[in-house]
Amino acid sequence: VRLSESGGGLVQAGGSLTLTCAASTSHFKIVTMGWYRQAPGKERELVASMSVDGANYGDSVKGRLTITVDAAENTVNLQMNSLKPEDTAVYYCHARGTWYHDPGYDHDYWGQGTQVTVSS
Repeated sequence: VRLSESGGGLVQAGGSLTLTCAASTSHFKIVTMGWYRQAPGKERELVASMSVDGANYGDSVKGRLTITVDAAENTVNLQMNSLKPEDTAVYYCHARGTWYHDPGYDHDYWGQGTQVTVSS
């Protein structure tokens, strides 16, 4: 499974960015797709994820970010509004799912990350 991210960059506080992740898969069923982030000196944390149960957001981004998934295209978008300097981090795309030949075991895959920098 290969996850290709795009859309990071530099933006002023209050601005917006959209991150996109496309999953290249074969014989793999994605059950959860989303975004995590890691700031320098901090642990990786959930930003937003989407599964059959709906969307799940980290507490620090609720109300400002919106995740959408195109299941047919295996893509996930993260629309980020009202960005703050504390949103500065490397954002990682994440996918969890099962291989058709091994449906009883979940596998996690990560993108290489895209830098988001919010200036004050």
